[in-house]
Amino acid sequence: MPDRTQELREQVREAAAAGTPIAPIGTGSKGFLGNPCPVRPLSTAGHEGVIDYMPGELVVRVRAGTPLADLERVLAAEGQRLAFDPPVFPPGGTVGGALCAGLAGPGRPWLGSVRDHVLGLCMIDGKGEVLRFGGQVMKNVAGYDVSRTLCGSLGSLGLVLDVDLRVLPRPEKTVALHFELGAEAALAQLARWQRRPWPITGAAWVAGRLHVRLSGASAAVDAARRQLGGEEERPAFWSALRDQSLEFFRHRESRTLWRLSVPAMAPVTGHELEDLLIDWGGAQRWVLADPEDEAPLRLARTLGGHAQRFRQSPPERPWQSLSPTLLWLNQQIKRSFDPAGIFNPGRLHAGC
Repeated sequence: MPDRTQELREQVREAAAAGTPIAPIGTGSKGFLGNPCPVRPLSTAGHEGVIDYMPGELVVRVRAGTPLADLERVLAAEGQRLAFDPPVFPPGGTVGGALCAGLAGPGRPWLGSVRDHVLGLCMIDGKGEVLRFGGQVMKNVAGYDVSRTLCGSLGSLGLVLDVDLRVLPRPEKTVALHFELGAEAALAQLARWQRRPWPITGAAWVAGRLHVRLSGASAAVDAARRQLGGEEERPAFWSALRDQSLEFFRHRESRTLWRLSVPAMAPVTGHELEDLLIDWGGAQRWVLADPEDEAPLRLARTLGGHAQRFRQSPPERPWQSLSPTLLWLNQQIKRSFDPAGIFNPGRLHAGC
């Protein structure tokens, strides 16, 4: 198991001493996220491998440069998995990239986010110091849960060396269904289903069709399947949704892909339905819009949520906006971890 800790530490110290901005990077699969940040890459390639795995405790410690596919194979051999099901964009991501991107798959509302499964981590801060936060059991986390602060930070706070993750058993059975429904009818149906103890682990709507995934014990899945009805489909829909390889995402052309986080039962309004994909049972909505069109941002605020320019070409506009108070808080966190501002300056927000 290669361990490049000392080498990576020296590179960070040299960058801090010279005031040279650097960008932690695994395979670069999440390079489109955030604001443009043309700085020198600091690769975690080769810093990989499982350090400690306790299947009986549902905990694994793994180096940040480990490919997600490699980790999933190790877990699958023990009948386990990463519950947050991180997207695997080409050419395939790493554990560190999944953590710092903070992206979870379609099961997010039912199975938890990335930060929900992070127990601790080891990192190099902006001064070149090696820091460890948290541990391998939940009760070790006391005071401020610093390790989870790095989830979604886009490498702007430091270089993650390794991470302790909680894993879950693989479901005994999974069934994928679809229903021909309009968007509003689909949300209303989901609201009714959520009040029942059915093992739903995915609910998405696109192009006039509601897709539902059932996962869990065979008896529970079979009982729900009989009650829900619908038509069975290939489970591959869910990995394609997670990795954004569905037709909806492939035919963006020069349009901007917005990611909206809104209340799950918020009305479907303000955009054409052919430019809309609803995920997370209604709480995450993908909207295609012209590059100059900021209607998705205004809509998200009207619905009580927020929006990001998830993919844009060229990436000329800020990927998301924060209130002055939230921006100030993010800037203070950045200065605490990275006083010299060498890690991905400006990629997350101005001054972050």
